[in-house]
Amino acid sequence: MLQYVEEPGNVISVSALTHEIKAILESEFEQVSVRGEISQPQTSRNGHLYFTLKDAEAQLSCVMWSSLRQQLDQVPKHGDEVIVSGSVQVYPPHGRYQLIARSISAAGIGALQQAFEELKRRLQAEGLFDESRKRPLPQFPEAIGVVTSATGAAFQDMRNTLEKRYPLCRVLLYHAAVQGAQAAPEIVEGIRHFSEGGEVDLLIVGRGGGSLEDLWAFNEETVARAIAGSRVPVISAVGHETDFSISDFVADVRAATPTQAIVMAVPDRNDLLMRIGDLQLTLERRLSDVMQRHRDTVSRFLDNYALHKVKQRIARQAEMLSWQERQMSGILRQRLSHIRERNSHMADAITSAAARRLIQQRSQLSDLHHRLLAADPNAPLKKGYTRIHQKEQWVRSSDRFDSGSPFEIEWTDGRTRHG
Repeated sequence: MLQYVEEPGNVISVSALTHEIKAILESEFEQVSVRGEISQPQTSRNGHLYFTLKDAEAQLSCVMWSSLRQQLDQVPKHGDEVIVSGSVQVYPPHGRYQLIARSISAAGIGALQQAFEELKRRLQAEGLFDESRKRPLPQFPEAIGVVTSATGAAFQDMRNTLEKRYPLCRVLLYHAAVQGAQAAPEIVEGIRHFSEGGEVDLLIVGRGGGSLEDLWAFNEETVARAIAGSRVPVISAVGHETDFSISDFVADVRAATPTQAIVMAVPDRNDLLMRIGDLQLTLERRLSDVMQRHRDTVSRFLDNYALHKVKQRIARQAEMLSWQERQMSGILRQRLSHIRERNSHMADAITSAAARRLIQQRSQLSDLHHRLLAADPNAPLKKGYTRIHQKEQWVRSSDRFDSGSPFEIEWTDGRTRHG
């Protein structure tokens, strides 16, 4: 049975007390971050997210309004360890308080970052990051191995980029998980597969972008040591442009994205075609200059009666041409050997053009040689004609002949003196 007593002077109503509590809590905890485990998350018809945040000793009701929930990359699941930031709000009709969440982030990033820094310091002390152990990438790889997920967009982007830039190169995929518990062992196995197989010239290890937890496999020590022990150069292509992973430090080259890794790994075929064109033009100019010098030399020899010397010089020039042909052919083969079957017709065209040019020039030299033989002043003597010499001069007309002075008759096989 209730007993009625005199009401004290400081009695307040429930609502008044509740409002005082509301004012104190909401002003004191206007911005707070709480760590705990998500329990029973539910989304209302209006899109609001209701859940309980708990630990071993207490629990806290939370709500995130739909406008903020839509901005989450991923709605947290039951059992997720998270950090919720927001403000405390008291709901007077029910006499309870709750946390109005403004953001939800995965917990444990601090621990991961600490593990990252510790491993980084240890591997750096071992010299695994030293520039002196970095290997250069092959200039014209024939085959590239890729260790990544077959279902991700990163591999397809790499294939498309390779087809556009340098289709002569083959790309071989080793499928490996790129996040989760099995990611690091599978990535390590993929690296060893290509390193020991000897079928690729270059290895790309990576994936597309993601959170620190998503990319953590590339911060594992086993992956770092597998990259360091690879027998072929390795490009680390983890899709995060601003941050570095341990694999970036250990690899021979770091690419910001998988697509950039292909750009760094192979040349652009359009650039190669331009270089071939420049080489062809340079070769044609050099051939033209050489042949012009030979034409000038032969032209000067036409005024000299010492034909045997001319023949010797022509022979030397022909030998020089042959040597230059061999040298140029060797240079051409050396410079164009890296262009594969798809570009072989270009090399054939250059070689064919050079051969035709040399044949033309040899034909011109042959014509000049015959002209020199035709200009031989002793040719009439060989046909039975004679010359008359008087006073050491060749008498070319009768009005210059002195019948009273001695003279010589020159035959093809000697001279006879008269008078």
